[in-house]
Amino acid sequence: MCRWIAYRGETIPLEQYVTAPAHSLIVQSQRALESTAATNGDGFGLGWYGDHAEPGLYREVRPAWSDENLRYLCRHIHSHLYFAHVRASTGTPVTRPNCHPFSCGRWMFMHNGVIGNWSRIRRMVESLIPDEFYSSRIGTTDSEAVFLAILGAGGDKDPVGATAKVLFALTEMVNADGSPEPLRFTAAFANGRDLYAFRYAANDKANTLYYRESAGNVVVVSEPLDSEHKNWKPVPASHMLIAQAGQPVVLEPFLAAPRVAAQ
Repeated sequence: MCRWIAYRGETIPLEQYVTAPAHSLIVQSQRALESTAATNGDGFGLGWYGDHAEPGLYREVRPAWSDENLRYLCRHIHSHLYFAHVRASTGTPVTRPNCHPFSCGRWMFMHNGVIGNWSRIRRMVESLIPDEFYSSRIGTTDSEAVFLAILGAGGDKDPVGATAKVLFALTEMVNADGSPEPLRFTAAFANGRDLYAFRYAANDKANTLYYRESAGNVVVVSEPLDSEHKNWKPVPASHMLIAQAGQPVVLEPFLAAPRVAAQ
C-alpha cells in the first residue's frame, strides 16, 4: 500500500509534515507501520499550490529516501495546500507518469488502494473518461483513470457527488462476474482552495486514514507522523473528510447518510 499526506491551512514549508516528523513520509517509505507493504519505494511525488491556479508537481521514480533533492525542495517550497505520496506499485510500471499526485487543470489527486483485476476491467474504467479529459491520461495506473473519470462525472462542480458516482460504478464492476474483487479507495482530491479525502472499500478492509485539526489547519495522513496517536483521529471506513477554506473540518458518511461535524 502507498502512504500519503495532504495538508490545507496557513502557508508553511512542506518539510513541516513531509520530512521533519519522527515518522515522516520519508521514514514511512522505508518502514510503514500500518500498511501491508512495509516499504514504499516505487517512486514518490509532491504537489502544491502557489501563485498559479494549477498545482506544481515534482515526481520521481527513485525511492523517496534516496532522492537528495527532496529535503531541499520541502524546506524551500511553501504552500497553503499540498500533497505528498510514496508509492508501492500494484502492478503498473514504475514511471514518472505513474507516480502520484496527478493533476488536471486546477485539480490534484492521489490514491492509496487498488481496483481488483485491473487488467480485466481497465477498458470499462477508462470508458468512464470523456474525450475532453482523456487527453490528460498520460500514465497507465488505475488511480489516474479514476481521477479523470471523477472529473468527467462533474468533479469540478460537485466533487463529492462525482466521486460517489464513479465509486458506485467501480463497485459494480468489481462485483460483476460473480467472483468479487477488492476495491480500496483511500484518496485525496483538491482544487487549490478545498480539500476532500475519502476512505472506502468494497470486498476488503479500507486502508487506514487519520487527520489532525488545529487553528484552522488540517493534515490528513495514511498513518500518524509521530508516536502521539491520541492526537490523531481516524477517519471511519465509508466516510469522507471535507476541509473547505474558512470552514471547520466535516466528516460525512460516503455513499451513505447525513453530514456531521468532526469532533
